[in-house]
Amino acid sequence: MKRGSRGSETALLQLGLVRTGDLKGEIDGVFGPLTENALRAFQRREGIAQDGIAGEESWKRIAPFLCGYRVVRIREGDTYFKIAEAFQTSREAVEGANPGYDAENLPVGGELVVPLGFELVPDGVPMSSSFSAFLTAGLAARYPFIESKSVGKSGAGRPLMCLTVGEGGKKVHFGAAIHANEWITSLLLFRFLEEYGRAILADDRIEGIPARSLFRDTRLTVTPLENPDGCDLVTGAFPPGTLLNGARRIASAYPSIAFPAGWKADIHGVDLNLQFPAGWEDARRIKFAAGFRTPAPRDYVGRAPLAAPEAEALAGLTEKEAFDRILSFHTQGGVIYWRYGNRDPEGARELGEKLSAASGYPLAEPPLASSYAGYKDWFIDRFAKPGYTFEAGNGTNPLPLAAFPDLYARIKPALVTALTE
Repeated sequence: MKRGSRGSETALLQLGLVRTGDLKGEIDGVFGPLTENALRAFQRREGIAQDGIAGEESWKRIAPFLCGYRVVRIREGDTYFKIAEAFQTSREAVEGANPGYDAENLPVGGELVVPLGFELVPDGVPMSSSFSAFLTAGLAARYPFIESKSVGKSGAGRPLMCLTVGEGGKKVHFGAAIHANEWITSLLLFRFLEEYGRAILADDRIEGIPARSLFRDTRLTVTPLENPDGCDLVTGAFPPGTLLNGARRIASAYPSIAFPAGWKADIHGVDLNLQFPAGWEDARRIKFAAGFRTPAPRDYVGRAPLAAPEAEALAGLTEKEAFDRILSFHTQGGVIYWRYGNRDPEGARELGEKLSAASGYPLAEPPLASSYAGYKDWFIDRFAKPGYTFEAGNGTNPLPLAAFPDLYARIKPALVTALTE
């Protein structure tokens, strides 16, 4: 990356340079002279080539400021307090990230995870698969009780990650960004995981509920970026090549849909939220009648249910975990969809009303054109348990990052409600 580069990866670089103290300007996703000068200053201090180009070595050096931690070797005389002071962080953060060590007898030569002294999840940087990877690694390192693993790969080979926290018998799933241009929902779930992890570590409350009691009672699984390829396409992070050219050809057949802003599908033009075996044939009939008969930026159901690897991976995870309830996050409408056809799982309306009260979003019936083949639809049909689609916010997708604070203020109480009720 160099001067002239644009998009979410440039914004990610700028975030790192802001955290190192080298960039004083705003994070705007445009690699201009201020970003170049900041990068040169960082490279000079790090003792690497001062070319103003973000190559492999520069990204390696800036990575700790994106994943939020360093790994250091313990030396004679080191203590948690001494290390925390050296890295401008807190003793509690260092101790919490290293539960296997005796604070009074740190093993010389051992490796220590040192969380850096800033909040991990910002609200001013667009999502991308690489940003998601940094956040996933950072959460798992800073809060070792948050487990992370890959549950499959996307159509372009990107890992599909899930994070799990808690040891209770109630199994809850939150998922986001199955639609590419709704990537802001991914940031919402990452922010919640960070606040939840911090509250668990500090034995604090979240939305008035003791976090450690939630940890004991529930097992929360989060798939924060269910469509990484599509997200990268929308935010400008997808690399040049055959797949990107193919997406452009797909979009050219649908000129009324803005490209890439209107793109909801995976990189091959399949709408992942129309991929589940719950009225898939009905969805196919409806979408074909609307003109979406071939791969498209949105609304193409694919050649068969679960044909897309992302949908197959999400269904496989759900089958394995047998969640007790799921919340799937989208944007547009400010409503909560809670039924599939006439199916009304036991307790679904009652919990839905509590989620509605917590978020301020009313319960609603989905429109006919969107009533089939979604993940929520399949979950209700397959397990006869409560499932909800949150359509957060209003406006034009992708919603601007300026909407994040209001969205999170509405969603956070609903997330805690889903864990407690």
